Amino acid sequence: MTSQRTRDRMLNRLREQGIKDEVVLSAIAGIPRHIFVDEALSIRAYEDVSLPIGFGQTISQPYIVARMSELLRNGQPLGKVLEIGTGCGYQTAVLSRISQEVYSVERIRPLVMKARGHLRELKCVNVKLDHADGNMGLSQLAPFDAIMVTAAASHIPQELLNQMTIGGRLVIPVGTDEQILCLVERLSASEYRQTKLETVKFVPLLGGTSAT
Repeated sequence: MTSQRTRDRMLNRLREQGIKDEVVLSAIAGIPRHIFVDEALSIRAYEDVSLPIGFGQTISQPYIVARMSELLRNGQPLGKVLEIGTGCGYQTAVLSRISQEVYSVERIRPLVMKARGHLRELKCVNVKLDHADGNMGLSQLAPFDAIMVTAAASHIPQELLNQMTIGGRLVIPVGTDEQILCLVERLSASEYRQTKLETVKFVPLLGGTSAT
């Protein structure tokens, strides 16, 4: 179930679902999703489903990974990217293939360690991981050309808006009972444009950090 034919079926499905960015599709094609899940779940790794990765977290379904990556790229090369919610590192690995440099924040320390191992195995040398509260971003490394949040926030954190470059893009799921995928573009120092896109389902964005 981890054969090239299985991966090709996943790519064909993504195209049928409306993903058009060939740079994103090529990145996804080159990353073995099955290594990011437990061996018992590897048979389902290329299905269009989210899967548990422990600690109450999930690996996003391939369509959402592709959709958010495509929105972030907007057909243009990406420079410095911030990811909030490393999880197992799968989305991080995709970002590493479509960006010059990726900074990723995860609040759960064991997931940081797990993701670091996966990214090292794939030789993703342009990625740096940090165990920290994602709500705060990484102000010491700002500004970022693009920011992706892979957990649902109750609101869009002002700290993240402040850390975007002019012309930068933020992709974030927002909501509690009903979650909406939102795109925020920074038009000037004080002006932003928000576009609500589609309903999604993510684990909640939590504050603080956890050692376990």
